Amino acid sequence: MTEGKDYTRLITPQPTENGEKIEVIEFFWYGCPHCNDLHPYLKSWLENKPDDVNFRYIPAVFRANWMPAAKTFYAMESLGLTKQLNDKLYQAIHRDKIDLSKEPTLFAWIEKQGIERSKFVNAYNSFTVQNQANRAAQLTKQYQITGVPALVVNGVYLTSGKLSGTPQDTIAVLNHLLNKVRQERK
Repeated sequence: MTEGKDYTRLITPQPTENGEKIEVIEFFWYGCPHCNDLHPYLKSWLENKPDDVNFRYIPAVFRANWMPAAKTFYAMESLGLTKQLNDKLYQAIHRDKIDLSKEPTLFAWIEKQGIERSKFVNAYNSFTVQNQANRAAQLTKQYQITGVPALVVNGVYLTSGKLSGTPQDTIAVLNHLLNKVRQERK
């Protein structure tokens, strides 16, 4: 694995949430076909995630029309629906071609999933979710993310489908970077 080809270093390293574990962040957008392609591989990787790794998702926000996806993610998270709906969201957008960036369509789709519409709408429009989505937009800039999917390892290293190639290659680079961080910690 080659720095500059398979991964890069962030110009400004970012603090991690937990200094004990190695942090991995996926910056993603539900509307991104490459994120959709990586999603099953990352999900599989997460099922056997190393114990020394802390993983979190951050919805990337590059422009205003990405904000609904970020708010959807944080509304689902606040209601404990991420596990139940994450895969279905990707399928609705990429397989079923449903435009979930339009709130009436999104809310109708949520209701079809058996979720109480008013509960979801309240979470989606809440001050907390709006703040989280705004923070995600800020972090997208702070981490110097230029495209998605992007994986940031321990606030220092970044790889993406654009750099590493196939989803399988991206996971291989991720594992390489985790080992690199482990070596650096010794």
